[in-house]
Amino acid sequence: MNDKEDHQVGQKECHKEDQKEDSHGVSPHAVSRLRAARLARSAKPFLARGGIKGERCPGCRLVPSHCMCSVRPEIPTRSGVCLLMADIEPLKPSNTGWLIADVVQDTYAFGWARTEVDPALLALLADPQWLPLVVFPGEFVAPERVVQDVPPTHAGQRPLFILLDATWPEARKMFRKSPYLNRLPVLSLNPEQVSRYTLRRSRRGDHFCTSEVASLCLDLAGEAHAAHCLQAYLDVYTHHYQQAKHQLPPDWQGAAHTRLRDLK
Repeated sequence: MNDKEDHQVGQKECHKEDQKEDSHGVSPHAVSRLRAARLARSAKPFLARGGIKGERCPGCRLVPSHCMCSVRPEIPTRSGVCLLMADIEPLKPSNTGWLIADVVQDTYAFGWARTEVDPALLALLADPQWLPLVVFPGEFVAPERVVQDVPPTHAGQRPLFILLDATWPEARKMFRKSPYLNRLPVLSLNPEQVSRYTLRRSRRGDHFCTSEVASLCLDLAGEAHAAHCLQAYLDVYTHHYQQAKHQLPPDWQGAAHTRLRDLK
């Protein structure tokens, strides 16, 4: 069965938002659960600006005609990702932290607040199986905290990349006002490539979306295959999102899908 045929089966089975599993029997991941909790606290529905309208698949957040749940990669990773998400980030259809949680099994997601911190987040940061690394530009951090590579880990310990999932002004505020991060090393990335993410605009050309940052981190951790799969998955999501926005069918045999198939 090719991607298009598999999609057609999944499209007919798309479940409503309140069901426990998506159309492919996958339980909601950390970002999906955080989104549901944030929606439950909302006094009115969240309306994304300029995005696609109407019913969305709960598994991929796209309209059912462009559902891509059938091509979700299943890639084992040694690394983990911890997403600290600004208040409405989990609600945005263009949020790419969702894609990280699709691919990286050990993804954790927490809503950020200035005045309180989730005890589960503090427990995660203190868990000896993880080596937590805050991913943030080194130019804004004391030099003694900055590392350029993933430090060696002790036996049984794994890297945990902490990503501030927010707009750039929000991320700077989150970094400054989260004292529980102050004791952790800061991984500063120096990528040579240019961002390919086009669903949102950034004023700075050296800014990357959250999914791209996670891909760079996985590559630094020696998990190149997972990094390439996550990048290809982002390309597929971007293609489906933009095609839906312009009321055009997705190209299941196009470059984005071909690259993802070749990696899986």
